[in-house]
Amino acid sequence: MINKKTKNEMRIKRHLRIRKNLFGTAIRPRLSVYRSNKAIYAQLIDDVNGVTLASASSLVEAKENGGNVEGAKVVGQIIAERALEKDIKKVVFDRSGYLYHGRVKALAESARAAGLEF
Repeated sequence: MINKKTKNEMRIKRHLRIRKNLFGTAIRPRLSVYRSNKAIYAQLIDDVNGVTLASASSLVEAKENGGNVEGAKVVGQIIAERALEKDIKKVVFDRSGYLYHGRVKALAESARAAGLEF
C-alpha cells in the first residue's frame, strides 16, 4: 500500500526545506505568514532571541474579510505599519511553504506598498 501524504504534510516539508536558509534578526526580522481557511496571520520574528516583535491577524484586524484576499491586504498593511513604528524597514519574507499566490501574495504586496522592503 502506498503511503500518500496530505497537502498540509507536503506544505510542512516545503516549509522546513525553505526555513533551512531563512533566518531573522532584530535588524532584519522574518515576516512569517500562516494561512488557515478562516483567517491569515503575519508575525515579525527575531530568530536570534526567539521573540515575536509584532503580529497581525485578520481575525482581529479584518473581521468581515477574514479569510479572503481583501483581509490579507489589510493584514499586510497593518503588519507593515507596526514594523515601521519599531523602525524596521527590511524583512525576510517567509511564506511558510505556501505558494506565492492569492492571499499570501496579496499580503506581501500590501506590506511592500506600505513601506516594507523584502
